[in-house]
Amino acid sequence: MKRILLFFCCSAALFLNTLTSSAQSYVLDKTIALPGNGGYDYAFIDQVNHRLYASHGTAVNVVDLQTEKVIGTISGMKGVHGIAVANDLNRGFITDGKANAVVAFDINTLKIIKTIPLTGNGPDGIIYDPSSKKIFAFEGDSNSAAVIDPKELKQTGSVALGGGPEFAVADGKGLIYNNLEDKNSLNVIDTKTLKVIHNYPLEPCGGPTGIAMDKDNQRLFTVCRKNTGMSVIDTKTGKVIQTLPIGAGVDAVVYDAATKLIIASNGDGTATVFKQNSADSYELVQTLKTQYRAKTMALDTATHKLYLPVADYQPGTKTQIADTFKLLVFTLK
Repeated sequence: MKRILLFFCCSAALFLNTLTSSAQSYVLDKTIALPGNGGYDYAFIDQVNHRLYASHGTAVNVVDLQTEKVIGTISGMKGVHGIAVANDLNRGFITDGKANAVVAFDINTLKIIKTIPLTGNGPDGIIYDPSSKKIFAFEGDSNSAAVIDPKELKQTGSVALGGGPEFAVADGKGLIYNNLEDKNSLNVIDTKTLKVIHNYPLEPCGGPTGIAMDKDNQRLFTVCRKNTGMSVIDTKTGKVIQTLPIGAGVDAVVYDAATKLIIASNGDGTATVFKQNSADSYELVQTLKTQYRAKTMALDTATHKLYLPVADYQPGTKTQIADTFKLLVFTLK
């Protein structure tokens, strides 16, 4: 009898836990005001040091995620886009698109160490590859990726991409997956040979931007503007498993391995949240209301919070209202 009661108690607890898990949704927690004016692009979180970097015009705003307070600004650039961090060297790297350069800074002092000129034009997205221990800066105007030695602080190579690159993600084992927005395809880059070893078509995806990875299940999540969809891709074959509808004007996507949630941030003022039931099974669980042109974001994997940079706009226009730049902070409840 005791065993039967124990079985039912355990079953009930498991059932209630499942209900609680499935009922989770994001809610707006707060906003964090950020200084300055101008355009904005990528947001990046250094999980080791609990810091968020938000690109903003000619500067990068830095937020301590433990206090959720602004702790500094890296300024003096011409037009910033992406941010990457090499924690083993205590260095960060920023793409300065208008200067055709990558700016290296000390992550402890936030002081600029060196401006590294690039051979290509229009650096935009940037990542640190832990396998090769190199920085890859994706040059939208040159259809290439600049390879930078983060220790020597110089460009050591280049990768011909065959199209205009957008977001990229590294698998940690020597491969980088990079979307080509104008070719509606996905490149697989070998970080040892510095060559594209595969190019996969992403139909029905059109205009792929953001990309995220589920390393355990070998799945990629690519979000696409033209068909307002998120495609699930098998990394082993490059095959598109399925494409799910999202909002308009998407830019970024993140995957939370702990909660099994995939979130796409859309410029139309929404974020689309999917639950991963298995490697090839997904369901829409929330259409989160955000704000017009809140199209990029960063996920804090420690707290599961979402941070979306955005400014206020004059009604019906793309004209920013001065001194309104901020982070929208969403908490999982």
